[in-house]
Amino acid sequence: MSHFQFVDRHIGPRKADVDLMLEKLGVSSLDELINQTVPASIRLKEPLNLGDGISEDAYLQRIRELAMKNRVLKTYIGMGYYGTHTPSVIIRNVLENPVWYTSYTPYQAEISQGRLEALLNFQTMVSELTAMEVANASLLDEATAAGEALIMMYNTRSKDQLKSDVNTCLIDEAIWPQTRAVIETRALGLGIDLEFVNASELNYNPKVHFGLILQYPDAMGRVSDYRSLVNTVHDAGGKVAVATDLIALCMLVPPGEWGADIVFGSSQRMGVPMAYGGPHAAFFATRDELKRSMPGRIIGVSKDVHGNPALRMALQTREQHIKREKATSNICTAQALLATMAGFYAVYHGPEGLKGIASRIHRYACALAAALEHIGLDRQNKQFFDTLHYKLPKGPTSEKLRNMALSRGINLLYTGVSQFGISIDETTTLKDVEELLALISECIGAETPVVSTEVSTALPQSLLRTSEFMKQEVFNRYHSETEMMRYIKRLDRKDVSLAHSMIPLGSCTMKLNPATAMFAITWPEFANLHPFVPLDQAQGYHEMMSDLRSDLAKITGFADVSLQPNSGANGEYSGLMVIRAWHEHRGEGHRNVALIPASAHGTNPASAVMAGLKVVVVDCDDKGNIDMEDLRSKVEEYSDILACVIVTYPSTHGVFEASIRELCDMVHKHGGQVYMDGANMNAQVGLSSPGFIGADVCHLNLHKTFAIPHGGGGPGVGPIGVAPHLVDFLPGHPVIDNRRPATLTVAAAPWGSAGVLPITYGYIKMMGGDGLTMASKIAILNANYIAASLDSEFNVLYKGENGRVAHELILDCRPIKHESGVSELDIAKRLMDYGFHAPTLSFPVAGTLMVEPTESESKAELDRFIEAIRNIRQEIAEVIEGVADKEDNVLKNAPHSQYDIVSDEWNHKYSREKAAYPLPWVRTNKFWLSVSRVDDAWGDRNLFCSCDPISNY
Repeated sequence: MSHFQFVDRHIGPRKADVDLMLEKLGVSSLDELINQTVPASIRLKEPLNLGDGISEDAYLQRIRELAMKNRVLKTYIGMGYYGTHTPSVIIRNVLENPVWYTSYTPYQAEISQGRLEALLNFQTMVSELTAMEVANASLLDEATAAGEALIMMYNTRSKDQLKSDVNTCLIDEAIWPQTRAVIETRALGLGIDLEFVNASELNYNPKVHFGLILQYPDAMGRVSDYRSLVNTVHDAGGKVAVATDLIALCMLVPPGEWGADIVFGSSQRMGVPMAYGGPHAAFFATRDELKRSMPGRIIGVSKDVHGNPALRMALQTREQHIKREKATSNICTAQALLATMAGFYAVYHGPEGLKGIASRIHRYACALAAALEHIGLDRQNKQFFDTLHYKLPKGPTSEKLRNMALSRGINLLYTGVSQFGISIDETTTLKDVEELLALISECIGAETPVVSTEVSTALPQSLLRTSEFMKQEVFNRYHSETEMMRYIKRLDRKDVSLAHSMIPLGSCTMKLNPATAMFAITWPEFANLHPFVPLDQAQGYHEMMSDLRSDLAKITGFADVSLQPNSGANGEYSGLMVIRAWHEHRGEGHRNVALIPASAHGTNPASAVMAGLKVVVVDCDDKGNIDMEDLRSKVEEYSDILACVIVTYPSTHGVFEASIRELCDMVHKHGGQVYMDGANMNAQVGLSSPGFIGADVCHLNLHKTFAIPHGGGGPGVGPIGVAPHLVDFLPGHPVIDNRRPATLTVAAAPWGSAGVLPITYGYIKMMGGDGLTMASKIAILNANYIAASLDSEFNVLYKGENGRVAHELILDCRPIKHESGVSELDIAKRLMDYGFHAPTLSFPVAGTLMVEPTESESKAELDRFIEAIRNIRQEIAEVIEGVADKEDNVLKNAPHSQYDIVSDEWNHKYSREKAAYPLPWVRTNKFWLSVSRVDDAWGDRNLFCSCDPISNY
């Protein structure tokens, strides 16, 4: 076994490097640097009580022991989660490939063309199967997508509806219970009234209702013809949103063909494991006229400066950091990696393959239904796709059936004393159908009949799909494993990830995602568990999650932690809803003001609005700190209605503000709560904690601080920690008891994206308390080393009282732009020619670059980045001095694609070598871009969001 501990593998700088970096900073030790950076008043007095870090071998043994405590039975529960076969070519080349899982959200289009194409495939698949005109690039899960559909219909009410304050949405009572719970929580925050009704009996009143949400097939497995109902709603000026199943739509008439305005659901059964509830990519599609109101990210087709086709994230001005309190959604992280997998599943199978899967599922369901009818069972849903619901005859109970089924290793759905359901999926075989039939026959005392698969469909012709779908070339070409492998490789070669170089994005913490911590997520004991199985079948999960919650509580200094929020933004929203619930419980529901610093990330005000709070902005001073006098003034002004303050710590400006405890005391004195945004916890772990500082709630970004991959824009996980008085208000769940009162539900699954929690669990166990603390120290060291190295070239905008930054720094490009005409955007694009992803652009201050190196980057990599920035500064000097043309220079024309460099035409006033190889070391690991600078404005003016042939555009 290696003598290296995991912490030595995770942290980039070696001891000798640390000494050199400290010398550069003029300090004698790491502790001296930390003492200069982190205020003494908030420093923990005791080390983290998490024990020593364990070896990678020991962790693998531990996680294997936990895996063996999970029991994977044949499960037919359904309810939005189904067994599926993930093609090995996708597991090996996507899920287990660091190019895909370590990449960031594709804001920088030129170095993201591969995953942009993969996400465009997903969007196209969704549009084709739903028969809708435009789809987004994924949402968090089906239940939160339902919440987004509710809000979108509410926000797009007609002028007459707005004038009349029409405020109620009709909802089919036969939706999944988890979806209902999330919708109820979302409506609570926005004051929207809900009316749950039987779809066959509803009465749509345009003076009362603004929309309708249906499930198709519904929670009872019924497939209904909703054409007439939808026409009625439309004639009355309302909108219709439909939750559906993509595999079912390979057979059923899609909602887009019978008038739906919004179609949403989960793409989980498109090759994504159930993973005890997630992560899975929700889909969301709408009509073209509503596309600019659609939540989430949209991948669009644009062109580069030479007119070549290029992809980009379209309509980025809708992002929360721009719209802030005017945002209509707080969605930030989506589920990009899972959407990529689902899209590749569709590419690999193609339309005929998907039809075959759907047909086989339906045929086996029909075969079982016919056999059960033969033994006298009366089916409760006449028309079905994959799900059958029955009532047992007099005598046997569902409890008897449950016990018999468990003894055979089978899980069914039980809905009452004598009711049960069966959902067939892609993994179901003829043998499975025969075993199900034998089980039920024995339970009711009937002779088991022979199963015949020569059965006709249970559906009338009017419900069967006749339209073709997915005729695009990409879905009809890559059906051999060789071709699929090469297609995936062709795409991943177009993207920069941590496999290529440091990703220095400020406020994003692009640290190493340790391979050892990721092994277990593909093991069947973790990957193949349905979220609603009995708890004793998931003992390994629960032992792990209990331990993880305890560790996170110690790290944050809080009493308890909820793992349910499945993104950072959802964590923010959840924490604010907990605060709201606490105020209401105390008879102070009128407290509705959230004070938010001007420097805050845009999801803060967006989440506050979603929680029904009024946003009041607090100024920042010239040093980037919260203006304490302005805060004091506003706390006093809103004292009677103050709900909370939302503060990021260290600040979004990358500084440990010494006044943080004063802030907490001030807000508490006036009856408010302190919500701490945990985006910057990577500088806090082991050195301080939100609870110790005085916060009441904090969300964590496990995809930042705790090593879960970003996946090109998700999955994210955003658990919240709370002080003792808020524990009783943490999110609950209506289906599985997660030991919380189910007054708030914020995700479809009881424990959110449980399937990736082994990554954080492994990271914490292998790092140990001392290792996590060292990670924070090295993150601070790396940032200060870059700041000290670049301060003479680019002014570092904000520093703490002792001249130190926290774990990130802001480079001010505004004076350079004024002098040279070279913008921060030009610098960001030129960095791509050096093989680096750009830092965070113009956030939190316009005209700047924010850099966060993390603890995982070595001194050698930091030095390469520093040298690149310095060389770019010299290139700017050449423009200023007139050596380089003000317009035709390496910065204004950056990035230079491989096609630029090899073109027969070269009309620039600088050499190809200067463009492509600006420094000697670039030659040894050159990242060749597939497109030149993308024309963002053209893409927004000409919004195309599917992978049709480019000639169509």
